[in-house]
Amino acid sequence: MLDRPARRLIDPVLNRLGRALADRGWTANAVTLLGLALGLLAALTIAMGAPWLALIPLLASRMADGLDGAVARATARTDFGGYLDIACDFAFYGAIPLAFVFHDDANGLAAAFLLASFYVNGTSFLGYAILAEKRGITTQAQGIKSLYYSNGLLEGTETIVFFILLCLFPTAFAALSWVFGTLCFLTAILRIHGASKLFT
Repeated sequence: MLDRPARRLIDPVLNRLGRALADRGWTANAVTLLGLALGLLAALTIAMGAPWLALIPLLASRMADGLDGAVARATARTDFGGYLDIACDFAFYGAIPLAFVFHDDANGLAAAFLLASFYVNGTSFLGYAILAEKRGITTQAQGIKSLYYSNGLLEGTETIVFFILLCLFPTAFAALSWVFGTLCFLTAILRIHGASKLFT
């Protein structure tokens, strides 16, 4: 829901930084992998009991996630780059809730619910993208992407804000996860409903 206005604000800055990185020899795939490494470092920091400290690599990871596309636009976009980007995103999205379970196993049930909602929502997103590609449907509402990005109630921006809140208020992990997971399921249901109208 917030990705489109957020992209309008940050894309000009990311594009300038992306061109600068490309001029220095960085590839989009290298930036993607750096973003994943930083995200996993954030997860490790959470698991070790320092969620506030994890905010530094977490935010740096999401900056890299925005920069990889900017570097690709400044050099050459590839299908594999888009594939690698979404695979690394999903690895990051799964690692953060799992880290909170390692930090405190009392978070297990809420984390399982949250991860299930990510799984269902991610499947609805990727399935929609596959059918959109099959039918030649395109969009640039969330910027230039390798995959069709169907909008939803919750998108990347909301997920980053959610992860920031988890790091700032780790004792509220369960309550926040039940709410966010429910909204993820609702996002998937709404996307499936939209797909039923478009693809039948």
